[in-house]
Amino acid sequence: MTHQNHNNYPVQGAGLGLRRVHFDSLADQFPQQISFMEVGPENWIDVGGKPGHQFRTIAEQIPVVCHGLSLNLGGQAPLDKKFLKCVKEFLNSISAPVYSEHLSYCADDGQMYDLMPSPFIEEAIDHVADRIMQTQDIIGRRMAVENVSYYAAPGKGMEEIDFINAVIEKADCYLHLDINNIYVNSVNHKYDPVAFLKALPGDRIAYAHIAGHFQKSEDLLIDTHGADVIDPVWELLEVAYETFGVFPTLLERDFDIPPLKEILGEVNTITQYQEKFNEEYDEQSIAQFA
Repeated sequence: MTHQNHNNYPVQGAGLGLRRVHFDSLADQFPQQISFMEVGPENWIDVGGKPGHQFRTIAEQIPVVCHGLSLNLGGQAPLDKKFLKCVKEFLNSISAPVYSEHLSYCADDGQMYDLMPSPFIEEAIDHVADRIMQTQDIIGRRMAVENVSYYAAPGKGMEEIDFINAVIEKADCYLHLDINNIYVNSVNHKYDPVAFLKALPGDRIAYAHIAGHFQKSEDLLIDTHGADVIDPVWELLEVAYETFGVFPTLLERDFDIPPLKEILGEVNTITQYQEKFNEEYDEQSIAQFA
């Protein structure tokens, strides 16, 4: 077991993606169950009026991490440096503990509004790692990259796990671990999710996502973030905590969003798993030094 020091993480505990539909509920009484929240910076840069005020009020109460949607790390077009400077200002303005992006591309002479996987080939490792390093230079901090869900891998020259690990190593960045994406890909591409998880660099984890998905057929899952987390995904989170120790974990829900009171049930489930493994870790530590 390779447990990390709990204090190494930029945030702690269980988190929830911030959605406007929950603003009024959050304003009434901020739930103690939520230790941090997450936004896409593209959705909030330069937003004013009542929504901007509500957002800033929340950001003053609790850490807000930023998970980008449009940086296009794997793309061929030059990085949008003007946009990245805006991101840097935004991160600093809310004291965001983390900035992460998808290990994918989403533009080709225009925004594609979907996340496409970078090809799993040697040349792409250098290309993506260089763009991550450029990004880190502009924003003045190390970023995290998320393992993404994908539905095809044309021209595949290596395994997904080897590609991810090589990019993180070369770019010297953090890992934004998505538990649901591992499970979805394991079904769609027929690999062992536990073996994949355990091969990731646990010491690079910044924080994690957990989410629900849509089962289109027995062997095709679609990463929608529009349903409750299913048991096999919770079980994979358990394996991750058992393997790497407890790390901050955030619930993503982007579609068919239930009322805050209802969605807090899944945030509580994250906390329960974290408490379980923290207790086991503490007991092992006590036994080790007894």
